[in-house]
Amino acid sequence: MHLDLAASLSEMSPVETAPWAAGRQSLRALLVPGLLLQAVALSLVLAYYFLPASESLFATLARWQSTGGFAFSAASTVLCGGLLPFLFLRLHAETRDAHPWPHLVFFIFYWAWKGAEVDLWYRILAWLHGDGHGVVTIVRKVLSDQFGYNPLYATPVSYLCFAWKDAGFRWAPVAADLHAGRWYYRRVLPVLLTMWFIWIPVVTCVYALPSPLQMPLFNIVLCFWSMLFAHLTSRQNAGGALRAGRREG
Repeated sequence: MHLDLAASLSEMSPVETAPWAAGRQSLRALLVPGLLLQAVALSLVLAYYFLPASESLFATLARWQSTGGFAFSAASTVLCGGLLPFLFLRLHAETRDAHPWPHLVFFIFYWAWKGAEVDLWYRILAWLHGDGHGVVTIVRKVLSDQFGYNPLYATPVSYLCFAWKDAGFRWAPVAADLHAGRWYYRRVLPVLLTMWFIWIPVVTCVYALPSPLQMPLFNIVLCFWSMLFAHLTSRQNAGGALRAGRREG
């Protein structure tokens, strides 16, 4: 499982520093939101196993997921990863100008694709490692996810997609950056170092649930993370603008 707002995390780190230094800087900014995110994921897992009052809610989510399949995964991920965070950004003056309405089209298509893709990935992992959620199965899935799918495919592709959007939907600047050398080292590795620290506990929680509940938990965490990340970056951007204004004054 991979949260593809990781592609935007690189904006928080200087690209000229070593990856571990850039990752450390991002981690300092995201540590508290990351811990909150982990707490939300763990709370949902604990509620599933130990809170009888939540049984009907989890049963409903599992039924929707099983019945809706890839279409439900795509639609729910668009809602949680694209529409709600985008509207959140549009409602805040600090981030409104950087997120014009045409960007919503990008988010809808991107997250629809990612929702179906993550659903397929979960099915592949269940085929490879089984549908169980014992310790050995969870460890195998986490390793496959975080040290296979994530660094080899999910993070690099996501970074390219968001870089294309941020370049005004032009591929020339993206291609120039790719050809500048050491692209993976400069762009992808700092993101991975931060995301591993935050997301390994989260995906452990995801894979601790039965298969029909993994996509719903993914989307709940995705929505929560998107809101936290948007709030954090909007505050940092506002602070940066204020400091720049003071220097000019």
